Amino acid sequence: MEMMKERFAKLLLGEDMSGGGKGVSSALALSNAITNLAASVFGEQSKLEPMSAERKARWRREVDWLLSVTEHVVEFVASNQVGKDGTNMEIMTTQQRKDLHMNIPALRKLDAMLIEYLDNFKDQNEFWYVSRDASEAEKGGAQRKDDKWWLPTVKVPQNGLSEVSRKWLQYQKDLVHQVLKAAMAINANVLMEMEIPEAYIESLPKNGRASLGDALYKSITVDYFDPEEFLSSIDLSSEHKILDLKNKIEASVVIWKRKMHNKDSKSPWGSAVSLEKREQFEDRAETILLILKHRFPGIPQSSLDISKIQYNKDVGQSILESYSRVIESLGYTVMSRIDDVLYADSIARDPSLLEQAKKRLSLDVEPVKVLDAKLEIEKLNNMEGTQCMTLFDFMGWQEDQEAEVKSGKSLSTNLADILHESKLGKLSNIVTNKKVSYIEKLGNLGGLRSPTARH
Repeated sequence: MEMMKERFAKLLLGEDMSGGGKGVSSALALSNAITNLAASVFGEQSKLEPMSAERKARWRREVDWLLSVTEHVVEFVASNQVGKDGTNMEIMTTQQRKDLHMNIPALRKLDAMLIEYLDNFKDQNEFWYVSRDASEAEKGGAQRKDDKWWLPTVKVPQNGLSEVSRKWLQYQKDLVHQVLKAAMAINANVLMEMEIPEAYIESLPKNGRASLGDALYKSITVDYFDPEEFLSSIDLSSEHKILDLKNKIEASVVIWKRKMHNKDSKSPWGSAVSLEKREQFEDRAETILLILKHRFPGIPQSSLDISKIQYNKDVGQSILESYSRVIESLGYTVMSRIDDVLYADSIARDPSLLEQAKKRLSLDVEPVKVLDAKLEIEKLNNMEGTQCMTLFDFMGWQEDQEAEVKSGKSLSTNLADILHESKLGKLSNIVTNKKVSYIEKLGNLGGLRSPTARH
């Protein structure tokens, strides 16, 4: 109780413990609280293993405190009431706001599923970890000099994982990927519905050319445009350069949209360029953003997203955005840890791949496509399978499937078909806006949004 009092006191003070009224808004204070809690709990997840009981209990307890705020975010709805004399009267009653009523339970379910997937690894014994401070001899061929140098090194048997373990790991990765896509879709939809802050708009130049620069502007507005050819001509050798390009293109899209919106006024945002051309430029810019997000899923949030989160005053949207973002981040972390094991297995089976470390087998490039939030939730609902399947369960499941194949039954490769006896409850359809913007497309393709990247 004392801990809860202290936590909510900080939220009410807007993180300004002096009481001078210089704190942040309630929405941003809650967003920061959820982000910081997730960073302290999940930041220790450096291995593919179950979370400790203490960390689980802390996460469940404290995130419930913060999410309890949403139970009091309500809206008025019409309702019928029968009087004592039998007459019907229409009155206004309150109920939880629709977007929160639909999305919070879905996010709680995704949260629980990810933690269950980590629990599945408690009995595995075919891979283990070597400390990053271990000697070269201990690390052996599994050592990698890449952007994850601080993580413990994964070791597998000399000849790699068994076939059953390899398939089980891929099966777990598929499950996590479905949860990740659903969380990303919710997060992207919330960001799309947040208003663009005036502070961000005022910081923009008056035209897309000034935002992009002459070289980029000419490349995007040419008669024949090939996005892949455009990106191949850009220096994307560092995270800073990728993020800079993303910020410039997002700013230009906002400028072009405002020019189209103000096309009939005498506003300085007006433009002499035709509406059709503006729409064409905007579409090209969105395509580039989609490819960037798909090709570089780990880049931090853009200036536009950070600005939306910082200036947003809607408490409900703030909680939805931060909670979906931390689930998305955890999902990406779990997938990354599975990828590390699969990578170590591929190196053990084929040592020649060690020199091609940057071309990891787990990062196959897929066609760029836009995810739909409702569709991803429906996919999870249609999974008729045992979600919490350990390696031991999977081995028995494999034997059953092989018996079916021998008896002439076909084995479907579709995850929704091969799973059975589901423990996954139906997730509520999330509330989405029918209009599709580049923020929704962009947010759906990414992986990790670093909790610290937003400041």
